[in-house]
Amino acid sequence: MLAPAICAFLTKHHLLTLSTCKANIPYCASCFYAFMKESATFVIATDAYTRHGSEALENAHVAGTIALETKIVGRIQGVQFTGIFKEATEVEKRAYLKRFPYAIAMNPHLWSIEITYLKFTDNTLGFGKKLEFCRSN
Repeated sequence: MLAPAICAFLTKHHLLTLSTCKANIPYCASCFYAFMKESATFVIATDAYTRHGSEALENAHVAGTIALETKIVGRIQGVQFTGIFKEATEVEKRAYLKRFPYAIAMNPHLWSIEITYLKFTDNTLGFGKKLEFCRSN
């Protein structure tokens, strides 16, 4: 289970950087996300023909970051994560469209990223304070 501080941070934000890799060449893309606390999952919208979408379909092991942009060292917060990219479930799709209702008009293709590992750095809890989550199978 994710720590409450991690859930609060992930719920507060809405943009993640998704990292994929093909033939040992990395790539990153920014994606809006909905966070599913109960399943420790992100839901994103992207098309399979985008570079990051097609690479994630070929190699479902993805990584990413979410960060608070600040110059104040004591307020720095952010996560680094790894996960598994897959087709979103109906419940996940509803959560995304609830968070971003304007996306309904775009009829987006929705995907989930099941978090396998996450490290949260939160300087508001003390300089360099880190909380970790590792999914047990």
